[in-house]
Amino acid sequence: MGIDKESDIAANLQIGPTTLGMVRLYIEAEGVELPLDFDPEEAEEIAEELLAAAAAARAMTEAPKSNPRK
Repeated sequence: MGIDKESDIAANLQIGPTTLGMVRLYIEAEGVELPLDFDPEEAEEIAEELLAAAAAARAMTEAPKSNPRK
């Protein structure tokens, strides 16, 4: 499965700090529990990538703004 393929898989995502000073992404789906720990700098990089991907996705779905002639 590629990043641009649709999927019927449902999952829960939880994000929070650990007691060891890491940032945990905890993904849970049917039969899968996946804790992913990142140091704070890595977590900030992931956050930046998420924001960039959200902006790109938004740009793809927004209607182009019309430019009426005067």
